[in-house]
Amino acid sequence: MQQFYNTTYLERYGRPMEGNFLTLLWSLSVSMYPLGGFFGSLMVAPLVNKLGRKGTLLFNNIFSIVPAVMMGVSEIAKSYEIIIVSRFIVGICAGLSSNVVPMYLGELSPKNLRGALGIVPQLFITIGILCAQVLGIRNILGNSTGWPLMLGLTGIPALIELMLLPFFPESPRYMLIQRGDEKTAKKALQRLRGWDDVDAELSEMRLENLSERAEGHLSVLSLLSQRSLRWQLVSIIIMNMGQQLSGVNAIYYYADSIYATAGVKQNDIQYVTVGTGAVNVFMTIAAETVTWMPYTSIACVIIYVIGHAIGPSPIPYVVTTEMFRQSARPAAFMVAGSVHWLSNFTVGLVFPFLERGLGSYSFIIFSFICLVTLVYIWLVVPETKNKTFLEICQMFAKRNKVEIKLGDGDLPLNESKESLEDAVRVTAF
Repeated sequence: MQQFYNTTYLERYGRPMEGNFLTLLWSLSVSMYPLGGFFGSLMVAPLVNKLGRKGTLLFNNIFSIVPAVMMGVSEIAKSYEIIIVSRFIVGICAGLSSNVVPMYLGELSPKNLRGALGIVPQLFITIGILCAQVLGIRNILGNSTGWPLMLGLTGIPALIELMLLPFFPESPRYMLIQRGDEKTAKKALQRLRGWDDVDAELSEMRLENLSERAEGHLSVLSLLSQRSLRWQLVSIIIMNMGQQLSGVNAIYYYADSIYATAGVKQNDIQYVTVGTGAVNVFMTIAAETVTWMPYTSIACVIIYVIGHAIGPSPIPYVVTTEMFRQSARPAAFMVAGSVHWLSNFTVGLVFPFLERGLGSYSFIIFSFICLVTLVYIWLVVPETKNKTFLEICQMFAKRNKVEIKLGDGDLPLNESKESLEDAVRVTAF
């Protein structure tokens, strides 16, 4: 692709592209994707509130299919600008889906399976990365003739989703709490659980609905001012920054140059990169002067990827779903996603220059960020396993200096408004 950039520039201007300009152009090509992800995150709250979770995911396929076609014809059009613009558009798709899919699955899941199902999106992201790395081998599509096809293939998963997702139910919590359609919510819940008696879950949703009725749907600005959500908000910001500023995407984006700097033979780099991707999939499922130095570097990178795959990679999405109730969840994902993609964009844009200036020492910066994130999670973030959304809010109440009193989550099906109002009290102290 960089050869294509050089050739196109030479044909246009009659002179070869300068090295620094090529580095900048390539950094833009890489970093436009997370920048698009940031703008996609800004679209999360308005879209999921208006179109629903499933409706937003269906609409989002536009931002995958259109740029796939654009990238596929970029070589014919002799335009690297098309690639940069397409990367931004497909980034919007990623920004939306990376926030809406965990939200959708978290609202569909029973509380005992919420963590397991919450990891599934990240598992398939790692599988997608591995598939891309395999296709990127020079003997397959990672060559001067195959790369446009490889970029165009990104539209295929969107076409599959467009065909299959209409057969899935909308989030029952969205239908009951935000749309007030209890009949559809009950049908969806019965279909998801496989049995008819879903009254206990419906009662818990009604209790959550009542506790939020005075707040309405929170915007980002109102979320920032909510005292009862202060530490939840700080936690998802720290966790998403820690996830992306850990440097893991520097490995995914620039693995070839990292391994080359470490002394791995040029012909072996592509296979080592694929091996790294395979380790990432496996661990997500399970939760130069010295001749041996290149192999040590490979081992360190693989261990680094393992550490990321069993914690920082999937957990922030799960926790963002769990820490916020229905009215605050879209705005919370908007904040979390914005932090996630801005941090991703920063790493993608800055790392090539960081590597040129500091070399392998650039990862010392990332290690310090990982340490700070670890300390914060150890001291502040509680365990949320097998807890309802209201119970998790109660766990944060003391740190937020508010008091949340919950009644029985298994209220009768036809409880009165007064009994529900007595069940929920939120006061500051």
